[in-house]
Amino acid sequence: MSVAEYEVGSIVEGKVTGVKPFGAFVALDDKNQGLVHISEVAHGYVKDINDVLSVGEEVKVKVKSVEPDSGKISLSIRATQPAPEGGEGRRGGGRGPKKQQENKNQGFNTLEDKLKDWLKESNEIHADLNKRARK
Repeated sequence: MSVAEYEVGSIVEGKVTGVKPFGAFVALDDKNQGLVHISEVAHGYVKDINDVLSVGEEVKVKVKSVEPDSGKISLSIRATQPAPEGGEGRRGGGRGPKKQQENKNQGFNTLEDKLKDWLKESNEIHADLNKRARK
């Protein structure tokens, strides 16, 4: 099977042939393999890919993109799994559900707009900490 025959969006079975800090190589057939970036391994934050995948493991992957000229195939394991309820396991730095919901509704913001938001958020946190310290 040639690289061009893999259709974007299709789900296929593959076998992990190599694990690197940035992702895993998955053999789709005897001639083709693709890369699952570490961000596409699971819905939650993955610190060490070796905790999630190992060489020889059979995995279900979704084809994200195919570059026929270079032969590169981008894959996702995460896209074959249902998303966790309530945003569990997401990277959030201790943010609660309210903050996650706000982030989902944001579109494109300029750096200046984001800076204003960050300063406002920082001031609110600082004021809350001062209020707690006074008690």
